[in-house]
Amino acid sequence: MRSADTVAELVRRQWGDHRTGLRDEHHTLTHHQVAAGAAARAALLVDLMPPVPRGEPHLGILLDNTPEYPLWLSAAALAGAAVAGINPTRRGPELARDILHTECRVLVTQRAHLPLLDGLALPGLRILVTDTEAYRELLAPYGNARPGDATLGPVRPDSRFLLSFTSGSTGAPKAALCSQGRLAAAGASLVAHFSVGRDDVHYVCMPMFHGNAVIADWAPALAAGAGVALRARFSASRFLPDVRRFGATYFTYVGRAVQYLLATPPGPDDRAHPLRLGFGTEAGAVDAARFRERFGVPLVEGYGSSEGGAAIQRTPDTPTGAIGRAAPGDDLAVVAADTGVECAPARFSPTGRLLNAAEAVGELVNRGRSPFEGYWRNPEAEAARLRGGWYWTGDLFYRDADGFLYFAGRTDDRLRVDGENLAAAMIENILARWDRAAGVAVYAIPDPVTGDQVMAALTLREGADFEPAAFAGFLATQPDLGTKMAPRFVRVLPELPLTATNKIHRVALRRTSFRCPDPVWWRPAPDAPYEPLTRAALDALRAHYTRHGRPEAYG
Repeated sequence: MRSADTVAELVRRQWGDHRTGLRDEHHTLTHHQVAAGAAARAALLVDLMPPVPRGEPHLGILLDNTPEYPLWLSAAALAGAAVAGINPTRRGPELARDILHTECRVLVTQRAHLPLLDGLALPGLRILVTDTEAYRELLAPYGNARPGDATLGPVRPDSRFLLSFTSGSTGAPKAALCSQGRLAAAGASLVAHFSVGRDDVHYVCMPMFHGNAVIADWAPALAAGAGVALRARFSASRFLPDVRRFGATYFTYVGRAVQYLLATPPGPDDRAHPLRLGFGTEAGAVDAARFRERFGVPLVEGYGSSEGGAAIQRTPDTPTGAIGRAAPGDDLAVVAADTGVECAPARFSPTGRLLNAAEAVGELVNRGRSPFEGYWRNPEAEAARLRGGWYWTGDLFYRDADGFLYFAGRTDDRLRVDGENLAAAMIENILARWDRAAGVAVYAIPDPVTGDQVMAALTLREGADFEPAAFAGFLATQPDLGTKMAPRFVRVLPELPLTATNKIHRVALRRTSFRCPDPVWWRPAPDAPYEPLTRAALDALRAHYTRHGRPEAYG
């Protein structure tokens, strides 16, 4: 079967297919029922929001991962509307800003999220509440609709389809645009790369308002005619029971979700399931190896974003720790952010330590034709991405002599310690080897004089304690831990703070620094043993920052 040009075409292909297509804890729908439900919602949508003078009208979805989410995605594709995924962890003016900024004319939500909208000024917005009798009555007259019966205008490959918000941890979230053609192509590419078939079942446990779940999980299932199983919100304890219940074979993840799964109590039947593959980002080589050893499932690290500006493809010969090479047709380079000059190839010690990080680590850019389709109503952010005719990813990488690319963190996660540039992700991968660590985050805090110091936040495995001598001993035995990499401050906390997409919220960690309610251990001097950070030590640190003219860096 030829690849589809649009998401709408993929939805139409489900018509007449009576295999199981969509499930959650409470519902089971065939592919045909999904197409019929999407057609009914598309007809309702056309009646609720007539065409706009230019472009596609916008529908907001403020839902957990219920069957209504993929049904409304499919409906929008058929109708020729665009979907803005609204983040339910946003509050008050920030939530209103997201809805108003994307000019949503209809918002689909559920009763549990109605309190989030209380008191918000949302003029002209029509709100549909899916788990109500009024909604069912509103939808009932459209029950005989067929895919394609009702559209708001021509549906083409370049029709705007998704407005996916970035995390917004350092400012107002940007809404990245994705067309029907790009999403259909992304789905087809993953189908080919992972040999997804009609008998596969994709377990969608990451939030569907984010590109991870829609682009990397739902779209390839739709492209292959595979089944979709939903979990309303990610649950580590329900993961394996869900996989077994739904017969799931594929799932997507972010690194912190993998750590949560590894923190669940081991069982004798951990490998008794049909899962064959996990695809995601930022799991780290150590956690990926632990996951495969325990559950028998390989985790394939990918690279991409809602913006779609650059893609890295993993091949069978990809070395441990690398993401892969540039996808065919992409001209990817690692360059110095200030000059644009290409960085030197990475050199490694026999133990795998990166020997020339200062020369090799830089920002990943796409110097060729980029599929980036822009941000909604944000020309400044677009210009920042497309500088000098290149697409700048905002991510740090290094590249070996064979062209394999290694992720080194976000540009915001770079540290400069004693004049040496370090990448947080590289240090995290080392600290994750400590057998007492369940979760690790590394981030920069200001040095009293200049540059940064390394701080780490740790969560511990069940029953483990933080013993400073044991931690220092572990650090001393790591052959690839550079002399500037050892954390000066270590915060031990019950859980790492997360963003709405289950990524570690480093902004929150940097903001609180070592002035936090959790136990913090520190080294008063580089070679000193770790000791508790006491009130007296905090006072001395404050005085040190002040003496060197950086009291604001202390906070």
